[in-house]
Amino acid sequence: MKSILLVEDSRFLRLANERALVRAGYKVVTAGDGEEALRLAYEIIPDIILLDMLLPTLGGVQVLKALRSNVLTALIPVVVLSSLPQANEFKLKKEGATAYFEKSQLDLGQDSEPLINIVKKTLADFTELHGQTIPPVEDDSPSRFVQKSQA
Repeated sequence: MKSILLVEDSRFLRLANERALVRAGYKVVTAGDGEEALRLAYEIIPDIILLDMLLPTLGGVQVLKALRSNVLTALIPVVVLSSLPQANEFKLKKEGATAYFEKSQLDLGQDSEPLINIVKKTLADFTELHGQTIPPVEDDSPSRFVQKSQA
């Protein structure tokens, strides 16, 4: 089962998205602020992170930079969840975001299909690009991120 770290300060959005993702078959861990997000990311090493940009204690851009600068989390795909216009997508991808999802696409009364689709696509793209998912957390050495050559 793929694991997701969902980082959202809105309790309502956090719960609604968590429910939809769990129904879609994912294991979901949630964080309500930037500091909690980093602590959990380093602790659980999720397969993907869904990251709100406007967070208390530590903003989304700072969280993204911290994730990208740590060997344990540098390769984890990060989907930015934002209320900001998509014009910010290029800047956020330059900062290290894997994908961008505008919150206006959320349909909380339904099945959250657009959100689930971006999660599926991002995980599939990552696996295709790297030939694997994030290695298990039991091996915390930096060498765990080196892909083994095919013989």
